[in-house]
Amino acid sequence: MMQLNIITAEMNKQEDGTYIGKTVFQVETHKVNYEVTFFSKRGNDWDYSLHFAGEPGDEEQFLLVDAYIEQNDEAFDSLLDAAWDNLPE
Repeated sequence: MMQLNIITAEMNKQEDGTYIGKTVFQVETHKVNYEVTFFSKRGNDWDYSLHFAGEPGDEEQFLLVDAYIEQNDEAFDSLLDAAWDNLPE
C-alpha cells in the first residue's frame, strides 16, 4: 500500500459546466512529486491523467503509482476529494 501525501489541490467549474481539477501529491518513498488532473462533463464520471509535477522521475515508479490509482478506489477518491474540496462556491 502506498502512502499518498497531498501537497496542493484545486478544482474549477468551466463556463460550459465541465469540471477541471488537479491534485499534486508525493508518495512516501519517491524522490519526485506527481500531479493528477481530473476532468468531468457533469461532476460524476471522471477521467484522469497522471504526470510528474515538475521534473521527471523514475518511469517504473510512475507506472506503479498510475496502476495503484487505477486499481485502488480509495486512493483515487482521496485525490479527487482533495481537488473537489477546493471548488470555489
